[in-house]
Amino acid sequence: MRRGTTVATIAGGMSTFQYLLLSTALIGGLLLSDSTGQSSQSALPVQAEPFSFETVRRLARERAAKPYKDTSPELPESFTRLGYDEYRDIRYRPASALWRGQSLFEVQFFHRGFNFRERVNIFEVSADGVRPIGYDPALFDLSRLDVPKDLPPETGFAGLRVHYPLHTPVHKDEVIVFLGASYFRMLGRRQVYGLSARGLAVDTAAQEGEEFPRFTDFWLVRPESRARTLTVYGLLDSPSITGAYQFDVRPGTVTQVEVTAELYPRKDIGKLGIAPLTSMFLFGENGSDRRFDDFRPEVHDSDGLLMHTGHGEWLWRPLVNPRELRVTRFSDDGPRGFGLVQRDRNFESYQDNESRFHARPSYWVEPLGHWGKGSVELVEIPSNEEIHDNIVAYWVPQEPVRQGQTLELRYLVSAFAHSWRWPPGGRAIATRIGSAAVGGYDANLPESVRRVVIDFAGGDLAVLDRTQPVEAQITVHGGTFDAVAVEQLGDSGIWRAAFRLMPEGKEPVEMRCYLSLYGEALTETWTYLWSP
Repeated sequence: MRRGTTVATIAGGMSTFQYLLLSTALIGGLLLSDSTGQSSQSALPVQAEPFSFETVRRLARERAAKPYKDTSPELPESFTRLGYDEYRDIRYRPASALWRGQSLFEVQFFHRGFNFRERVNIFEVSADGVRPIGYDPALFDLSRLDVPKDLPPETGFAGLRVHYPLHTPVHKDEVIVFLGASYFRMLGRRQVYGLSARGLAVDTAAQEGEEFPRFTDFWLVRPESRARTLTVYGLLDSPSITGAYQFDVRPGTVTQVEVTAELYPRKDIGKLGIAPLTSMFLFGENGSDRRFDDFRPEVHDSDGLLMHTGHGEWLWRPLVNPRELRVTRFSDDGPRGFGLVQRDRNFESYQDNESRFHARPSYWVEPLGHWGKGSVELVEIPSNEEIHDNIVAYWVPQEPVRQGQTLELRYLVSAFAHSWRWPPGGRAIATRIGSAAVGGYDANLPESVRRVVIDFAGGDLAVLDRTQPVEAQITVHGGTFDAVAVEQLGDSGIWRAAFRLMPEGKEPVEMRCYLSLYGEALTETWTYLWSP
């Protein structure tokens, strides 16, 4: 069973990141207090003045002008020692959720403990002003744990989760969770938690080590009773940067979160990751790794990185679990979107009724405005267990980030299962790589020679007659190829491209392939990095 606590390590023992979000099974336990009194956890007093995104921007600018300071109070050791299952035994009383019975949205809160030790200040914004959401340990069911029952008011919360009637009017499902550093996760209909989004990534996979900005404060804007959009403001802080965030959450079959952010660096930053996504890939069907003794055919939250470039090309990069840390950059100018996608939706591909990998969402990031030159960076980290999130993707601006500048960003994050939009035409649905000396081919070939097989489906491919002269447009860097074949698989509408790959030396080989008919591209471009 996947637990959700992540510590990934690269060569030399350097910790590249810790993924701090738990699965939806974390039914935490804290009750909302009706107290409006000022406590030591509050960043703002109760006030009647109008509150807006500009207020959060002002607070972020003021923080950026001062040295970083962690103001989270210490937590009793009995809470920091809690394990995963013990933390789940902290029970929240849902009858006291914020806005219960007053709107389509309700909000519940997480207790501090386990890996979630930092306090997050939470406020409600209404027509009456801003009030801190008070903490009271008596509002938790802590009976299953040997922990203090008289924690002080400044103990506070670790995060929050928003509920909405996604499936039925009588039960409100989780649609978005903010818990741990700057992580947040959202769900659409018929989806279960898998990958995560983050507010920001700083120096991911860099030799000097990664920094983890975190949301220190949230403001929840009270929605109208029938409102279908919820606004959440967040204040992000770290030694290198501060940020003001606005999240407009729109639940649905495709749940969307519109993100508006303004960032204020305290210092120069070597690599700033915009709109980062974090996922898990242990093994799949591509045949690149046979080291797992597992009854399941595939284990992953996402099986590929999808990109829509500024000049209109769709790129698909299947994920791998490498033997060594691997960082790949895809240069672009004005990207139209990128995301980590779970493309295989068949239960038979996973055979896991508990983890339900076939129901894990895909996340798509769509810039709102021109992001200029930069690159989508994909980080693939070696992992031997599915509890580790070993895949990261984000946008890196080409221009360096300097102390004192201001960065403004807007983008849309969509959680989806099936969509014709990403991409709109034919797509690669399977990648298989193995020895070329099998299946009737020359048994005397060198062991390094590979047979590469890519299946494409969707778009015009579904209606093409098998006699049409569909061609595979292939390019290879770091090797050569031959024995190219393209065929339709029965009447399935699936077309298969296959070729033989001969690497040159021991360096990775970059491959690209798409299908065309009479010069017209029928599919996205499949791209793959093969390490001999």
